[in-house]
Amino acid sequence: QVQLVESGGGLVQAGDSLRLSCEAAGDTFSSFAVGWFRRTPGKERKLIAGINHTGGSVYYVDSVKGRFTIARDNAKNTVSLQMNSLKPEDTAVYYCAAAKASYSAAYYHTEDYVAWGQGTQVTVSS
Repeated sequence: QVQLVESGGGLVQAGDSLRLSCEAAGDTFSSFAVGWFRRTPGKERKLIAGINHTGGSVYYVDSVKGRFTIARDNAKNTVSLQMNSLKPEDTAVYYCAAAKASYSAAYYHTEDYVAWGQGTQVTVSS
């Protein structure tokens, strides 16, 4: 079983940057693909970025392409999400999750994941 803890959220202004981190403990982290989801009030969690188990394949939803960068360091059991040029519509609770599978960067459904972090709030003011 893997346990995940996110950090790095906060309140920023539009155009600013934030870096979210997801630290894993437990089972072999390098065997999991990892996704970053976000949830806004009244909506379901949505996959916005993903990375496969080696880091060789990544996925971004169109709304964050060119602004967000996902990366992993399997030696340190961490996955990061660098968020640049933040917009008010990026305001959400962000979650990292470990997938049941490993080879793809994009597992879109929450049931594809075996472990979730507690979430971290990102608020972008205009």
